[in-house]
Amino acid sequence: MMWVTYISLMLKERLRSFKYAFHGIFILFKTQPNAIIHLVLAVLAVGLGFFFRISSLEWILLCLTIAMVLVAEAINTAIEFLTDLVSPDFHPLAGKTKDVAAAAVLLAAIVALVIGLLLFLPKILTFLGALMK
Repeated sequence: MMWVTYISLMLKERLRSFKYAFHGIFILFKTQPNAIIHLVLAVLAVGLGFFFRISSLEWILLCLTIAMVLVAEAINTAIEFLTDLVSPDFHPLAGKTKDVAAAAVLLAAIVALVIGLLLFLPKILTFLGALMK
């Protein structure tokens, strides 16, 4: 009977950790306008994926690309919050920390743009070419 109680407590702890994680997602999208932009672009990319009926491999690449950008944005946000906590006044290292974290998001977004162009540009051009005939 004791092991049932132990498992029950473990499950409650795991569920609580999910609650905190979902709260973090809520904070991300509530406080970060760029996260909303990334989310809107992700929805657009998914819509294009359905419209052009991309392959399974292309879906995998698209999903990983979207995740990469959103994860980079979340990590950047966490670093910014923590930096503001430990260095409320201006400090050059705090500024560099925030700049490098923002650079990670920018790099992820640039890679996502390139991947999006590689995935969708040929399909868009073919579609537009068919419309012109």
